[in-house]
Amino acid sequence: MLPVKSISPPVEIGLRLTGVWPGSPYENIVRIVWIAVMTFAQICQYRYIIKHVDANNLVDLIEGVGTTLPYTLLYVKLFVFWTKRGLFKNILVEMSNDWDNSSANKLNSNDMMNKAELAYRCSKFIMSVFVVTPFIYGGVFLEHYRREVDGESQLKSRELLMKMDFPFVYYKTPTYEWVFVGQFIQLVVNGFTIGMIDGLIISLIFHIGGQIEILQKALTNISVEDEKDGLSRKTAKSLIDRHHRIIINSDGVENLFSYIALMQWLCNTLVICCTGFIIVITLNTDKNMKTVAKVILFYSAITMEAFIFSFCGEYLSDKSLSISNAAYSSPWYLLKPQDRRIVILLMIRSQRRLTITAGKFMDLTLEGFASILKVSASYVSVLYAMY
Repeated sequence: MLPVKSISPPVEIGLRLTGVWPGSPYENIVRIVWIAVMTFAQICQYRYIIKHVDANNLVDLIEGVGTTLPYTLLYVKLFVFWTKRGLFKNILVEMSNDWDNSSANKLNSNDMMNKAELAYRCSKFIMSVFVVTPFIYGGVFLEHYRREVDGESQLKSRELLMKMDFPFVYYKTPTYEWVFVGQFIQLVVNGFTIGMIDGLIISLIFHIGGQIEILQKALTNISVEDEKDGLSRKTAKSLIDRHHRIIINSDGVENLFSYIALMQWLCNTLVICCTGFIIVITLNTDKNMKTVAKVILFYSAITMEAFIFSFCGEYLSDKSLSISNAAYSSPWYLLKPQDRRIVILLMIRSQRRLTITAGKFMDLTLEGFASILKVSASYVSVLYAMY
């Protein structure tokens, strides 16, 4: 049984629609459709970038890069999930086992439900932001570019929601309208998928956080009365098994998201830089507030995505270190030597932080998120000086 309690229904629906959820129907066909659509869109986006590399209009090039990289990153994320679907299935099975093991204890079950409800609210909010943003973006775009089209030159000046270079003439009616609608649908679907993946990592991390809190309570509840009879074998085994499952779940999330986080870190730095550059240029030239509003929506969504990954790494690190503090605060020194060793070993092991890394060489932390913003601001200064 898969842990539907830990993952909100919208996230599960998104995982099924992308062919990631284990055992979902027609998953191979769904993957082929995603690969075909995204490959064609990416080819058109990179054709536009290549075409404008030598152009004098640096703003168009930067805007094209800023809108292309997030969808390249989404392509990479889905590819990682498809290739590591066995690992993802193991994570879901472990989460299901955690629910089964906690169902007998009402307090543990309540703690897990509280974390699941928090994950539901966060994932729904994140997905709502990424779905609503394309609608606002499209509305601002239509308001900004609404004008009468009479001549051939005005026809060719028609712009699209996303910077693409198609291998066919797109600016004539009704082709332009069909392309516009297709791009809008793609923006909404991609936004939903990006929010779904962000909601997934939030759900996985909060589930591990709930398991850590249950272990903390178990350590705190070690009574001085245990000095007489010693820790029961069942209690000692429960502490060790729960800590071992926490480590396994954390390692599974780390292996699944490590290289995604690396690409996320690099991509977010460049995209935040590009969108920040567009905002600065717009404010210092024509001061078109509609363009600024359009770009700020995109900027806010990308910045939030970078914050989510950094927050998850920080949250997991802090929670894992709290196990050692809870073990140290318990009356472990009053237990018998053989039982005392169990708690001491757990205390020592928990001093090694659980975390999510970016490519196995850098931990995801809020400090790292701040560094992304600093580096992006530095790049904006360099680009503005070149402009």
